[in-house]
Amino acid sequence: MTITAPAPPSTRRRGRTALWWLLVLPGLAWAVIRLGGWEIGPLVQLFAFTPYVAAWSVPLALTALIRRRWLPAAFAVVAAVALVGAVLPRAIPDNQPAARGARLTVMTANMLFGGADPAQLTRLVRERRVDVLALQEYTPEGEAALLAAGLGTDLPHRQSNGEVGTTGSALWSRHPLTDPGFRRNAGGFGQSYATVALPGAAPVLVESAHPLAPWAVHVVDDWRGDLEAQPRATPGGPLRILLGDFNATLDHAPLRRLLDSGYRDAADAVGRGLIGTWGPYDGDPIPPVTIDHVLVDERIRVDELSVHDQTGSDHRAIVATVTLP
Repeated sequence: MTITAPAPPSTRRRGRTALWWLLVLPGLAWAVIRLGGWEIGPLVQLFAFTPYVAAWSVPLALTALIRRRWLPAAFAVVAAVALVGAVLPRAIPDNQPAARGARLTVMTANMLFGGADPAQLTRLVRERRVDVLALQEYTPEGEAALLAAGLGTDLPHRQSNGEVGTTGSALWSRHPLTDPGFRRNAGGFGQSYATVALPGAAPVLVESAHPLAPWAVHVVDDWRGDLEAQPRATPGGPLRILLGDFNATLDHAPLRRLLDSGYRDAADAVGRGLIGTWGPYDGDPIPPVTIDHVLVDERIRVDELSVHDQTGSDHRAIVATVTLP
């Protein structure tokens, strides 16, 4: 019979120390890349899940402190502070501008090949008194179903660009639309846009946003290009609202650069920026992430925001009520 001698204490200590570094260093690297906006290649998809990494970083840092692993603990605390500092503000309402103009309720919904339940969409528009509805993955069949459900009664004006598949887009409005149009992103998806004329208020440029999804490494450059090509805010000019499926979260640098042009994220503004909008909603076992957004000119006040399930789509709908300056 062979008896194996136990590993000496020094070996066990080195093994435990190595394990702590294996646990701590990935989070630290994640924090550095997130703060630097350096996500590239396959990291683009992973960084959509940054809120989950931030949540994990806190108990890891506390455990390292309790176990008196001082050096790994110090790095774990740095990573936790950086990640939580980037994510937590989305759950805290921001200071809002003192806008006192007309109120406008907008909604965005990705219809997933036009298959979202038209009766459910129409009912939500009526219940929430939606003024402008932005739709992505909008098809001719989806448009026909919405008309049959009576959506045109509530939103009689529209800029409609239905296409077979996922590239179509539309705006439906309670108020007249002027200067309507449609543009094609380099990644292939289309975006409908128009100016909404509200009684007694300044006109608002509204666009249904749909940059390409970073579904594979070889399309990441096109994804980044589509986000960089989104219309920038015009702080000294017309009011803009850009809403839709951005295929990006606030942990992606291109979207943050778009916000820096003079937009605010409506969900972030009211402390609801961590609510998932895409992932498990059509049955796929994917943790929820927030890739649908309502971006408003920073002069606009966000009053309310809610997120709603959609039967027949893997995206949830967002409804936001805002007050114009």
